[in-house]
Amino acid sequence: MSKNHPLPPLDDIDIAMLGLLQADGAISNAALGEKLSLSVTPCWRRRKRLQDDGVIKDYQANLDRRMLGLDVLAFVQIQFGMHADDAPDKFEKAMKLLPEVLSCHKITGDADYLLQVLATDLDAYSEFVEQVFRKQRGVVSIKSSLALREVKASARIPVAKR
Repeated sequence: MSKNHPLPPLDDIDIAMLGLLQADGAISNAALGEKLSLSVTPCWRRRKRLQDDGVIKDYQANLDRRMLGLDVLAFVQIQFGMHADDAPDKFEKAMKLLPEVLSCHKITGDADYLLQVLATDLDAYSEFVEQVFRKQRGVVSIKSSLALREVKASARIPVAKR
């Protein structure tokens, strides 16, 4: 963790709780406490502390994108021509608002940003590139790689005692 985000102390029960919550974020405090050999109140307190400390950011259901008709997953590298103006900042703000953009990372290397973008089909993805990426001021290169097969997709973070 950085200086701005001090690492909260985590014990074995916290680690176990995080693993169980990643596997089932909808688990009740009673069921969670039973698995951890805790009564409901101490279990609730630990869970609340992990949330308040920012270790647990939120809860969500993991959806099957294809079952929802989102068959195209693109990995997109964006490169800016100049970094002196506010174009990259405006780009970041715009990307945060787009539900099609699953992730957007400022990166090192040849590109400035790496994004994961969902679309229903190639036509919809092409339209997204034309209407969104190509209209961003300062963008000089857009390179897309399309996922042919999803070998592994997870948002679970490996938790272990440090």
